[in-house]
Amino acid sequence: MNKEEYLISKLSSNYIGDDGAMVGDKIYSMDAFFENVHFKREWMSLKQIARKAILVNISDAIAMNAKPLYLLVTLSLPKDITKEGIDEILTSMHQTANEFRCEIIGGDTIVGERLDFSITVISESKDPLTRKGLKSGNLLAYTGYLGESKRDLNRLFNGEKVSDSSRFIEPILRQEFIQKARPYLNVGMDISDGLFCDTNKLLKYNHIGFKKLIEITYETGESGEEYEMLIGFESHNLKNIEMIAKELNLQLTIFGEVTRNQNRFSCHNHHL
Repeated sequence: MNKEEYLISKLSSNYIGDDGAMVGDKIYSMDAFFENVHFKREWMSLKQIARKAILVNISDAIAMNAKPLYLLVTLSLPKDITKEGIDEILTSMHQTANEFRCEIIGGDTIVGERLDFSITVISESKDPLTRKGLKSGNLLAYTGYLGESKRDLNRLFNGEKVSDSSRFIEPILRQEFIQKARPYLNVGMDISDGLFCDTNKLLKYNHIGFKKLIEITYETGESGEEYEMLIGFESHNLKNIEMIAKELNLQLTIFGEVTRNQNRFSCHNHHL
C-alpha cells in the first residue's frame, strides 16, 4: 500500500472515494499543484502554471458531471516573485475560471520557498457521475490519446522544449462529452495517475476485476496527468457513446471488460 492509500484508509468519512466529496447537491474537491513536485518554473510561464493549477482542479468536477461554481485558492509565493509576476498569475487564474463560469471567492496567501497552489473547488450536479457502480459485463474505455504527457515530461527533464499545446502544459477537459454521455455511463473518473493505476483504483473500489480486450503499451498506460476520462458502461450503450464521441471528433478506445476476478494492471506508484 502506498502512503496516499494508507492515509485515505485511516479516514472514516463516508464521503471519501470519488473525485470529489458529495454533500447534499454540492461536490467538494481539492488538489495541490506544487513547484518541483508537479512542475518546474523553468518549464512553463507563470501564466501557464496558474492556468494548469486551475484546470487540474476543475477536472475533478468535470469528471463527476458537475458544474464548478466557486474556487478557494491558497498561494505560497516565493520571495523572488515580482508584482508583475503576481499579476500574471492572478490574471491567468481568473481567465481560466471564467472559461468554466466559476468564480474565485477567496483563499489565503503565504510567503514560502516555492510557488505552490492549493485549490478547493465547490461544484454542483443534478446527475453526478461517480466511481461506484461498475458491474460484470461492463466495458471500460478511455477518451482521447494517452502518452503525450509522460513523453513531454521526459523531454522537459532532459532539458528539451515542448510545445505550448502539449498535454503536459495544457490539459484538455472533456466536459461536453461527459455532459452528453452521462445517461449511458455507469462510472467515470479523470486519468491523473495514469490509465493503469487509475483503472486499478476503479476496479478495487468496486471489488471486481477485468479482462483486457487490447494490449496497451507502457507509454500509454503509465502516462500520468493526462486528464482524459476513464469510463465504464453497459455494452448495449456502446453505440450511443461512440456516436457522441464521433460528433465531438473524440477518440474513444475500448480496452477492457469487467469480470469477476482479481486481475489488475501492473502500475508504477506515482505517490509515496
